[in-house]
Amino acid sequence: MKIVLIGYMGSGKSTIGKLLSQKRNLEFIDLDDYIGQAEKMSVSDIFKNKGELYFRKKEYEYLNEVLAQNDNFILSTGGGTPCYGNNMQAMLEKTENTFYLKVSIPQLAKRLLKEKDERPLVRNIPEEELPEFIGKHLFERSYFYNQANKVISCDGKDPQEIVTEMESILI
Repeated sequence: MKIVLIGYMGSGKSTIGKLLSQKRNLEFIDLDDYIGQAEKMSVSDIFKNKGELYFRKKEYEYLNEVLAQNDNFILSTGGGTPCYGNNMQAMLEKTENTFYLKVSIPQLAKRLLKEKDERPLVRNIPEEELPEFIGKHLFERSYFYNQANKVISCDGKDPQEIVTEMESILI
């Protein structure tokens, strides 16, 4: 079974993916970690040293490598992954279990404020501007996110509730 999790940064893809992988006894793969290991440098270092274009090409390459080589896994993608190249199409062709973890702008802002230092994309954005920044990004990305086979609204739910909901609709 192949399960792919997409959504904005801070939507809980890694947390949910790890919980679901334990429950289902499936390998958990974080695409950013996979890229970092393959490239022998962190994603933020790839962005800094080689640029976003290089990263997006490698992201597409490694996404397709994971989708082709593995049969049973849960894959957590980066927030931008579905929006570049043919990444979303590749995911939809390889599994009917692509989940968009949908979180509201206020909830995302609240979550991301707690981890701003670990998030290069929002690190330098003033707190009062964060909701507008997230809203603009979500507007741009929602076309791709909403192509997922399944949309899970995550507001007001703890991770275990989300996992239970996902399990009830897995194909």
